Amino acid sequence: MNGLVPLPGHSAVYPGSFDPMTHGHLDVIERAAKIFDTVLVAVVVNPQKREPLFTLDERERMIREAVAHLPNVQVTHFRGLLADFIRRVGATVIVKGLRVVSDFEGEMSTALMNRSLSEVDTVFLPSDPRWSFVSSTLVKEVYNLGADVAKYVPPAVLAVMQAKRPTRPAEPVRSEEV
Repeated sequence: MNGLVPLPGHSAVYPGSFDPMTHGHLDVIERAAKIFDTVLVAVVVNPQKREPLFTLDERERMIREAVAHLPNVQVTHFRGLLADFIRRVGATVIVKGLRVVSDFEGEMSTALMNRSLSEVDTVFLPSDPRWSFVSSTLVKEVYNLGADVAKYVPPAVLAVMQAKRPTRPAEPVRSEEV
């Protein structure tokens, strides 16, 4: 630990789809756990997003396994407005990770809306540079094209991804190769 002591009475919610969770997500959770008494990782159930790679249960299970070493971190899910969820659980702050400058533009307007609706501020944690280019979407994309993503996702996530990978048919042999 680097000398940070959790702020008394402050509980944070870290919302996201986590489809899949990456090392960037885990880094933000670990850092938030050093700052806040409790961090609640809240998997967003968003019916407007296309079909997720992982079920809600799979995402929660993978995150729980990845954060098992953090005693002040809990995992749950929610539907609807984040502001309503924040009030329901009594959180005092929202935590969001920022990978690149362009993330700030979208997140800032969302943070202001959430503050307007719930009177809860958002704390932005900049990404560790090692993970600044890693997104769940990119991880899924390169994985589906056959790349090894072990260095981008926690082991619990990788195991489930590998179990879900469809078996690839053998490449057809072209007639000029015979």
